[in-house]
Amino acid sequence: MSFFKKLKEKLTTSTDQATEKFKTGLTKTRDNFSNKVNDLVARYRKIDEDFFEELEEILIGADVGFDTVMELIEQLKYEVKRRNTKDPAEVRDIITEKLVDIYQGGEEAPNELNIQEDGLTVILFVGVNGVGKTTTIGKLAHKFKSEGKKVLLAAGDTFRAGAIEQLEVWGERTGVDVIKQGEGSDPAAVMYDAVQAAKSRQADILLCDTAGRLQNKVNLMKELEKVKRVIEREVPGAPHEVLIVLDATTGQNAMIQAKTFKEATDVSGIVLTKLDGTAKGGIVLAIRKELEIPVKFVGLGEKMDDLQQFDAEKYVYGLFSTAFEEKEEQAEADEE
Repeated sequence: MSFFKKLKEKLTTSTDQATEKFKTGLTKTRDNFSNKVNDLVARYRKIDEDFFEELEEILIGADVGFDTVMELIEQLKYEVKRRNTKDPAEVRDIITEKLVDIYQGGEEAPNELNIQEDGLTVILFVGVNGVGKTTTIGKLAHKFKSEGKKVLLAAGDTFRAGAIEQLEVWGERTGVDVIKQGEGSDPAAVMYDAVQAAKSRQADILLCDTAGRLQNKVNLMKELEKVKRVIEREVPGAPHEVLIVLDATTGQNAMIQAKTFKEATDVSGIVLTKLDGTAKGGIVLAIRKELEIPVKFVGLGEKMDDLQQFDAEKYVYGLFSTAFEEKEEQAEADEE
């Protein structure tokens, strides 16, 4: 049985709706990427150097990242030779298998959040303005609250006009309290207040917003370090997660942002927003491979539950589902 068929059977027998959300959310990338791969497979009668060169261009065009593409092509060449694969159409199945392998790096990527079951969990969010940081915090507040957890929000982005109000809107929408001070106040002081409130109210989760104005990079990074120190002092071992929020539609720009923040804070995971809005969803693989930080959540739409925990298998299934389903339908038609 092909790798993709096994993947499909495994995922379609699961009870959650996440597989379908990945499939729907990756439509733009799938239409761009899979269609080009299908066209490539249809045009070639044999697997030669020209075939791999064209495949290389398609992968780079999907923002998979140069280094990742080079590694993938080398692995594909090796597997094609080892399996004595002659039909270009069969390379598609090897691609799906190797994409999952590359993401997982030979082991299951730790995409679970580090939640403290017997105490307060503090999650710090970093990232430039405009990437969907506040929206991500709101959607995660909704997720945790629907799981029965007591959640608080900390309005640590005190400099951007309207940032506190934006977080308050999400607080009202999700029924979660927001700990705040006035605009322009010290973000570290807000975090101190928020941690004290979380402790006194016996909250399970504290989600902390931060500023993201990269034009003053040195000050921003110092500010984040100070915020982190205050949290650490008040809750030993915290923050338990530092999640950087990146906009998938910005492609390689997102990589630069991630590298900058990684220098200043111990980023433990990535939230990749607006993945449904780009035709270059290969950025997930580039980020994972080049930054060695797991993607923990992806934004696959506008709805409250469209922020999904990332799963490499569901992602790859979403990328290739149409192509393989068409192939299966064709095979069934030929049998008839």
